[in-house]
Amino acid sequence: MSAEQRILLVDDEPDILALLEYNLKAKGYKVETAVNGIEAIEKAKSFLPHLILLDVMMPEMDGIEACEKIRVTPGLEGVTIAFLTALNEDYAEITGFNAGADDFINKPIKPHVLLSRVKALLRRSQGSMISDLENIEAGGITIDKERYLIIQNGSEFTIPRKEFELLSLLMSKPNKVFTREEIMSKIWGEDVVVGDRTIDVHIRKLREKIGDELIDTVKGVGYKFTS
Repeated sequence: MSAEQRILLVDDEPDILALLEYNLKAKGYKVETAVNGIEAIEKAKSFLPHLILLDVMMPEMDGIEACEKIRVTPGLEGVTIAFLTALNEDYAEITGFNAGADDFINKPIKPHVLLSRVKALLRRSQGSMISDLENIEAGGITIDKERYLIIQNGSEFTIPRKEFELLSLLMSKPNKVFTREEIMSKIWGEDVVVGDRTIDVHIRKLREKIGDELIDTVKGVGYKFTS
């Protein structure tokens, strides 16, 4: 594990923050902490974490709003964000993925389980398709991996990391049907557990941004990018 891997912990409960910080530092991670969304955004700008573990319910600014703001902050678009939540799972997944979350970790969580999840998230993010800097062009869209931009009809814009990886995957082979299993394995990894609805939410968000007509649903199988 590289000592250069940086994690930002955000939680308004001192006991949880101290426990997680202790266990992560014991494994060699560089750790910064914040107690609300406003502080999290400011620390993220200077610390430039590889991973943010973000509580949902916090004073001043909650995790959902903080996640949305981080996703449009220059230099932070590609950071991996996992929500720490004890909320109802349905609410957390739908709201969190809409805000740009990559994953969820339910509280309370045992330290060894947390460390395993963190290791998987960091490994997956470092080995992601974004490491291949060759641009992809199809269907009137260009994916600029070096600048982390989507270019469509002369406009440049950014999207959350997992949406970026998902669109990159679909566009890498236009008109190929990618099964749900393929998508889950390539984008989230086999050691990160997420539900089927996760893919659906990300596809819906992509369609809102690039147009419904570019991504087709193949019922019972998966999705394809139509060039």
